[in-house]
Amino acid sequence: MAQQTATKAPARKPVTTGGVFLSFAPWIIFGVVASPSTWEYAALAALVASIVLSGQDLLHGRLRVLDITGIVFFAVLSVLALALERAQLDWLEQYAQVISNGLVAVVALGSLFTDPFTAQYAREQTPREVWDSPVFRHINRVLTAGWGAVFALMTVSTWLAVRYPARDDWFNWVIPIALLVLAVKFTARYPESYKARTT
Repeated sequence: MAQQTATKAPARKPVTTGGVFLSFAPWIIFGVVASPSTWEYAALAALVASIVLSGQDLLHGRLRVLDITGIVFFAVLSVLALALERAQLDWLEQYAQVISNGLVAVVALGSLFTDPFTAQYAREQTPREVWDSPVFRHINRVLTAGWGAVFALMTVSTWLAVRYPARDDWFNWVIPIALLVLAVKFTARYPESYKARTT
């Protein structure tokens, strides 16, 4: 009986907040540092963070979709910063944060049609026998949809910051930070809450 309980215990929390948050860290770094005058440095810092945080996975040939997207996206931004004249990058300076948030939203929500991206973290914390269970699949679809919705709202918020610079602090800082805190808390609490309702 004790052995059975020990086997099932990890399934009570199918994704860790820390693992998901680390993959979002480069995007958050970019969002914090990026501005019309610093986005190149923000892209480079985010690229370095993406490579460092996924270093072990890179060595073992194992990458998650968000990590791959981050490395490619920030590498492209860094190359553009080096290859093009500043005048050619006016649009990117203005909309860099909008584009990065929108890309994360598309990747997260798009993964719902294949393999919800949070499931990639959850499988590292749960036994293989629960990966195909309805509870595991439901929780990860909800968490993935939640993160996708948060970054979709952050896309709108940072776009509004461009349109209404007088309220830049609210749209670029207050609202995105509040949304991220909400997403982290939801990720930490929802799996246990849903598991309790289904047992």
